[in-house]
Amino acid sequence: MEKLTFLGATGTVTGSRFLLEVNGNRLLIDCGLFQGLKKNRLKNWEPFPISPAEIDRVFLTHAHIDHSGYLPRLCKEGFKGEVHCTHATYDLCDIMLRDCGHLQEEDARWANKKGFSKHRPALPLYTVEDAETTLSRFEPYHYGEDIFITDTLRVKFKDAGHILGSSFVDVKSTKEGKVKRIVFSGDLGRPARPILRDPVQAFEVDFLVLESTYGGRLHDNKSPEKDLARVINASVKRGGVLVIPAFAVGRTQQILYALRELEGQKEIPSLPVYVDSPMAINTTTVFEKRKGYYDLTAKVLELNGTRILQPQQIHFCRHRDQSKALNQLDERAIIISASGMATGGRILHHLKYRLPRTQDTLLFIGYQAEGTRGRTILDGENTVKIHGKYISTRAHVENISGFSAHADSNEILAWLIGFNRPPKKTFLVHGEPEASASLAEEIQQRLGWDVVVPKFEESFRLE
Repeated sequence: MEKLTFLGATGTVTGSRFLLEVNGNRLLIDCGLFQGLKKNRLKNWEPFPISPAEIDRVFLTHAHIDHSGYLPRLCKEGFKGEVHCTHATYDLCDIMLRDCGHLQEEDARWANKKGFSKHRPALPLYTVEDAETTLSRFEPYHYGEDIFITDTLRVKFKDAGHILGSSFVDVKSTKEGKVKRIVFSGDLGRPARPILRDPVQAFEVDFLVLESTYGGRLHDNKSPEKDLARVINASVKRGGVLVIPAFAVGRTQQILYALRELEGQKEIPSLPVYVDSPMAINTTTVFEKRKGYYDLTAKVLELNGTRILQPQQIHFCRHRDQSKALNQLDERAIIISASGMATGGRILHHLKYRLPRTQDTLLFIGYQAEGTRGRTILDGENTVKIHGKYISTRAHVENISGFSAHADSNEILAWLIGFNRPPKKTFLVHGEPEASASLAEEIQQRLGWDVVVPKFEESFRLE
């Protein structure tokens, strides 16, 4: 019997965890942290629904923490198998899992110091040491390389075009002469975006697990780069500092690329640009190491001597004192800091200082999940809670969706139209309920496919 159980990313965007039982093997596709609403975050502390020791292998679609960030906890609770991913995903997880462990230790220390945790003492979900132990379990592969688990079970990674090294996981099972293919999309990227290649097309899919983050929504047709230029020039006129919360992996590099392009086109003045995130700085180094993942345009620019991720006045702030010194900036600069949804990290300190200042600008450049500080600010709340205190939101707030690394509803449908035949069943995950329901309706009406929106811990036989 082949069975698929949904242990996360159901009714919410985060916590990607899918258990596939096939040909006598238990494979976990993704192992992410729940983020956003407290009721979701608390699931990170619950016992894993099955004993981690019973899982044979983990396959990661990509390195984002909502897809990889639970791994150290899984290992801590007894998982002994290998973790498979692409080489770039390993490089990024090497940065992100250590950083996540560090942040959790820091958050626990801060909570104990300030006394705002209900737990005595507050403990981290896992530590840096746990993350380092987990990284020794990784075994990376190239796109398209066959991973034979048994003679009858093969897995491949194929380029999903979402972030560096992102993939969808293609599982091929052969039993009694019959072939069955199960594909997990991970996060599907967008076509014709800078730096990375477009998502590759899938074929011969029997069962599809598909993300629905932007179900029912379309990205703005306007150029996000032109919108970025507009926001920057308006910030310059106001004489303030522009603060951009950005995911350290992928989004920060997109913005650096766009800033360099806009400077070169004289669309914006050259401004001091401060990247205030050690993880984003290390990730940029990985991008420069893994240029083989670039699209043709980016490769040609690099070949001709252009540092594609280097605006003219770039400053990398690795150390805490460098970060604190940014509070002294009073005008005409750009600060890019993590995290992208303002759920933690150095961005919180910048928001505490900048949000009350009417001359400063806060720019969101990606999806803000329900329950995050980013969503609270975008929803127009007058105050936002940071480190136990309510901060007034008087800064100018902007939002640009076009930099999203997620395919929108039409882009997902366009990818699905390329399938040579409908899957027997398509499961929609990674979406808030309205988004998943909207995309399910579109797929059913336009393509006539059998679509299911699974519930948490719901299982399906793949027949």
